Amino acid sequence: MAVMENISEHISYSEACKSQTAIRYGIDNIPDAGTIEKMRIVANLVFEPVREKFGKPIAVVSFYRSLKLNTVIGGAVNSQHLSGEAMDIDADVFGGLTNKMIFDYIRQYLDFDQIIGEVERDNGDYEWIHVSYKGNQDNRKNVLIGYMEGGKMKYRKFA
Repeated sequence: MAVMENISEHISYSEACKSQTAIRYGIDNIPDAGTIEKMRIVANLVFEPVREKFGKPIAVVSFYRSLKLNTVIGGAVNSQHLSGEAMDIDADVFGGLTNKMIFDYIRQYLDFDQIIGEVERDNGDYEWIHVSYKGNQDNRKNVLIGYMEGGKMKYRKFA
């Protein structure tokens, strides 16, 4: 198998497609060429500007998900991860900045379709950030906060 080039300057192809669940269950998590192009758009127009602004490594914890992988993990049936238009990122993995800092920067300064501060903590930070970008359509600028209630993830509009 040929080595795939990076999705963007700081995101490798393998990082963008890696999933411990896919490995565990032997699920093929390989995007097609059109999906890779969408992944490059969100990586270059959202992730890389954030990386440049803060100058710190930021972990990509979930990017592309095949339909089978998304089903196994219980992802939304219309998840933008399926089309390569969404990624979950986490500043906590490497430290030096917070997910709240990333959330606020994207919300205030970048174009995006949706951003979610996932699982709000007592200190106002988030467990991780979900962000999506639609390259060929108007982005909604939908801002949500995810929280757990009764063992289920719920969402509310950002105030």
